[in-house]
Amino acid sequence: MNNAKTIVIGAGLAGLTTAYLLQKKGIDVLVLEANDTVGGRIKTITGSTGVTVELGATWFGRQHPTLMQFLDELGLPTFRQHTKGISLFETMSFVPPQKFEIPDSDEPSYRLVGGSSQLIQKLVKKIGSNAIQTNTQITLITEKADQLEVTDASGTIYTAATVIMTLAPNLAINTINYQPNLPKPLVELANATHTWMGESIKFSVEYATPFWKDNQFSGALFSHVGIITEMYDHSSFDNNHFALKGFLNGGTYVLTPEEREAKVIKQLSQCFGVAAENYVAYHEKVWREEPLAFFPYEDLVMGHQNNGDPMYQESYLNNKLFFASSETATENPGYMDGAIVAAQTVTSKIK
Repeated sequence: MNNAKTIVIGAGLAGLTTAYLLQKKGIDVLVLEANDTVGGRIKTITGSTGVTVELGATWFGRQHPTLMQFLDELGLPTFRQHTKGISLFETMSFVPPQKFEIPDSDEPSYRLVGGSSQLIQKLVKKIGSNAIQTNTQITLITEKADQLEVTDASGTIYTAATVIMTLAPNLAINTINYQPNLPKPLVELANATHTWMGESIKFSVEYATPFWKDNQFSGALFSHVGIITEMYDHSSFDNNHFALKGFLNGGTYVLTPEEREAKVIKQLSQCFGVAAENYVAYHEKVWREEPLAFFPYEDLVMGHQNNGDPMYQESYLNNKLFFASSETATENPGYMDGAIVAAQTVTSKIK
């Protein structure tokens, strides 16, 4: 049996931030992660050209002050999202895209230099790898007197005075059993709580040169008709590596990756010309296919539905179980900022 004062379930941004903040308070903590890697819904890959591609959480701005302050605390540099040039909006399939420019006065978005994974790597370094255990999928949480027993899929039992659940509520309720059962209103709420990124399909197309910039395009594309619904320039901070990145129509998860790739390149070539066909690589992430990140809803759930609900601010199993995913945050739930807010909120309750 493994003992820790506090167990954090999930090594995504919320879980790692929670562990970091608990350690700052001098509290012993163990992070248990089901996947073989950490980061949760932050997923940065490096393309063959060296470009960093975000297939998970990417952008933030001044409307996310908690995250911005946290990045400053960790010494992580940011840069402004490129939007200069002609942007495109496809309104109908039988008319050319409308051209417009995003004003400099618009509130800018930012990205992390080196990719969003820099935040995860910094937190892991701060926490220490000895406090993080991967390949540990939790299946049961049992109340035993003044402690909770946490059992993983292999039957290993961990004990702690406090357990902090940082999985998305719908996932946490449907993939883990609780003894005694959690309150019915909480279970019903979790089943009807939107999991951010759950239905998203993110894609990126890697290029050797930024042909769109060379032709005075910003790389931004919005569409009501194509498989690409929203897209932006995804060049690196030093402007030496190049890609386009965005979102695909969520309904196209029924297609094969090859079919989606073909449709993406066709749409890009229609919008930007034949230069778009000369790409280095296509990357995508269908988040609904990640069983350790998304659990299908029982009924229709809208974006942000029940995120930040007051019930998530309560404790359960006699003040030993807390919920602290981004979806539970009282500010900017579902976003990276919300993950930091949730972590700060829950750690303020732990002694």
